[in-house]
Amino acid sequence: MIEKCIDYLITHWHEILIQVGDHLIISLAAVAVSVVIGIAGGYYASTSERSERWITGLFQVLRVIPSLAILILLIPVLGTGMKPAVTALSILAIPPVLINTCVGFREVPDFMIESARGMGMTDREILLKVRFPLALPMILSGIRTGLAEAVASATLAAKIGAGGLGEIIFTGLGLNRTDLLLVGGILVAILSLVSCGLFDGLCRLLMPYKYLTR
Repeated sequence: MIEKCIDYLITHWHEILIQVGDHLIISLAAVAVSVVIGIAGGYYASTSERSERWITGLFQVLRVIPSLAILILLIPVLGTGMKPAVTALSILAIPPVLINTCVGFREVPDFMIESARGMGMTDREILLKVRFPLALPMILSGIRTGLAEAVASATLAAKIGAGGLGEIIFTGLGLNRTDLLLVGGILVAILSLVSCGLFDGLCRLLMPYKYLTR
C-alpha cells in the first residue's frame, strides 16, 4: 500500500501541486471573507447583549447546516466552481472569528478604557490603541480555528468542480482505491498542520510578548 501511495505521488506530482494550489486558494479566500465579516460582526455584537444574541445565533444556526448541503443549495444561485465553495467555507469559518472577536472586546477591562479616556483619547483612538490590541489574542485564536476548519473542509469543493485535494479523495472513493484515499487524506492533514504552523509564526511576530515566557 505504501509503495502504491509513493508511486502515485511520483507519477502525479504535477497534478497534485495544482490541486494543493487550488485547495489553498479556496481556503485562504474563505478565511479572508470570514476575517472581514467576523471581526466587523464580532465588534458590533460586543456593543450590546441583544445584538450579540442575534448575530451569534444566526451564524451558529448556519454552522449547523452541513457544508455539503450548503454547497448544493448554492449551485442554483452561484453555479459551480469557486464561488459557492468559498461561500460555504466562509459560513463555516465565520462563527469562531465572530465569537472570539466579541469575547475579546468584551473582556477588555473597563478601567483600561476609563484610563484612556482620562488621558484624553478619542473613541477612535481607544478602539485602535487600547481595545483592539487587547482583544487581538482572542481574535487571532478564532482566525486560527477558522483556518483549520476551512482547510479541512475544502475537500468538499471538488464535489462541485472547484478543484483541490478533494479530487484525489473522491476519485479514490469512486474507484475504491485505498491508496488514493490515504494520499488525499494525508496531504490535507499536512496542509492543515503547515497552515496552522505558519499562522502561529505570524502570531509570534504580531504578539512576541505572549511567547517570551515560553
